[in-house]
Amino acid sequence: METTSRVGAQTAPSSSTAEGVPAARRTVEGYLRAAFPWYGLDEAFTGPRWLMQVGAAADGTVQHGSTGHGEEPTIRPDASGADKERFAVVVTVAAGPVRRTGDGTGHLDATTVSSAAWLAGSGLLMSTWPAQLDHMLRDDWLAQQTEAAFELADDLEGADWSALSLPVDGVPTPFHYRETEFGWVLAGSAPSGVHIGAYGRGMSAYGLGFSAIEDITAYAH
Repeated sequence: METTSRVGAQTAPSSSTAEGVPAARRTVEGYLRAAFPWYGLDEAFTGPRWLMQVGAAADGTVQHGSTGHGEEPTIRPDASGADKERFAVVVTVAAGPVRRTGDGTGHLDATTVSSAAWLAGSGLLMSTWPAQLDHMLRDDWLAQQTEAAFELADDLEGADWSALSLPVDGVPTPFHYRETEFGWVLAGSAPSGVHIGAYGRGMSAYGLGFSAIEDITAYAH
């Protein structure tokens, strides 16, 4: 795929991940190294906010990362518990053209709205494993579904996506939006030049707004 970069993408959890426990998050230091603004839900959201992970290139350059809002999703053996979770995760992706790698031996794909859609789609899958699957089958399921999310992200004009306008820094902004049996996914670009992806469950995407985060350390706890 030429339009969607998997560089620094989050890794799907293995079946050994502890159930009922939020996925491990990195500290705020990675976020502070980014050369682009981070985005989260705007001030209309008054619930908990928390850090997730950043993704970096081989040379350490931060390329993307996620911020969480609401209840931290957990991997549960009981599907009824997961169904009650209300959360939205915002993925910020630095915009960038095709460029050479640091060692000059290859190139990095351009980061686009499709990159944000891919990261959001795969992120949703990481927190929504079907409870009926046993541990041995979960890795196969995640691999199959993640590849499907990758293909969907490369076809944002396809029938699986619809148009949705949401405010970004107070400006109405077009997004690509799709719903799944596990939650919703959307992706677009901010006026500041970064790409924004988001995914969630239990919170309607239609009422969300995004804004640049003034102090990312406020998300750390």
